[in-house]
Amino acid sequence: MHNILVTGGAGFIGCNFVRHLLHTHPSYRVVVYDKLTYAGRLENLQDVAEAFPHRYAFVQGDICDREKVEETVRGHDIDTIVNFAAESHVDRSILDPDAFIRTDVYGTYVLLETARKFGNLRYHQISTDEVYGHIEGEHRSKETDPLRPRSPYAASKASADHLVHAYHITYELPVTITRGANNIGPYQYPEKVVPLFVTNALNDMPLPVYGDGRQMRDYQYVVDHCQGIDLVLHRGQIGEVYNIGTGQEMTNLEMVEILLDELGKPRSLIQHVEDRLGHDRRYSMDVSKIQALGWQPTHTPEQAIRRTVRWYVENRWWWEPIRAGKFQEYYRQVYGSRRILREP
Repeated sequence: MHNILVTGGAGFIGCNFVRHLLHTHPSYRVVVYDKLTYAGRLENLQDVAEAFPHRYAFVQGDICDREKVEETVRGHDIDTIVNFAAESHVDRSILDPDAFIRTDVYGTYVLLETARKFGNLRYHQISTDEVYGHIEGEHRSKETDPLRPRSPYAASKASADHLVHAYHITYELPVTITRGANNIGPYQYPEKVVPLFVTNALNDMPLPVYGDGRQMRDYQYVVDHCQGIDLVLHRGQIGEVYNIGTGQEMTNLEMVEILLDELGKPRSLIQHVEDRLGHDRRYSMDVSKIQALGWQPTHTPEQAIRRTVRWYVENRWWWEPIRAGKFQEYYRQVYGSRRILREP
């Protein structure tokens, strides 16, 4: 494992993983392959390009473009593919499911076929806890649980997981899959809940909390997640799935209160609005399988939230241009007509 193709490497989790790989494994060369859609940005990797000019390369391309993918794998002598490339926001999947099926399902197929064609390259798929769907009672999702996705996004990721597993069984492709809990941290596009709420609060705008805000989530710091992926990539059992999260849950409302506390902003900014269609009430994963490999998160969910808040406070240069652009139309589309349940 020396020449690694990181698809979607200019996105949120991907760019953090690229940094982690280059700093942790001095002999590795990393090639980022990214379409550079709205959330994939070269600004996310500008420090990497400057710090590692001989071990980092960037290729702009779509994972659905089989010819371009094969050209990249061949040209850079790739031996490992780590697939972060995906349409990844539930609200966007409700507005436009087509893009999710194309990228998350067909794009994964193209990557798997390429890995098979070039001699069964090592392949790792980045998945999500959302494939398990809403979790009842006190149960924590195990890797062997049936997948019950409830949004177009979750369904597209579950479909990709099934494809990856099928390629392992049918073609003996050396694969692993990781399913991550809610990631937060540097470079997360501000449509996602934590950066959205931080940047809203910094502008003294209401924070549109879906429904009663009692949905349960596991908020993990993205760097911890990247360390877990690295561990599975190197020490995980081929053909297996690993959950990655803190194993701790909190309500979305608790997350918002921690966020506002860190900013010193009033809770009057909280505005309860009409809930998302098909909103999963609870995600919760059993992470004992990856812990058995020796992994432990270094941040609690509260620490992850507070550290993330501080990054957005200190990096206005990164997010202010985003919010001033096309993001405004998306925000109006998702939140503009949403019924307010409780005034701030």
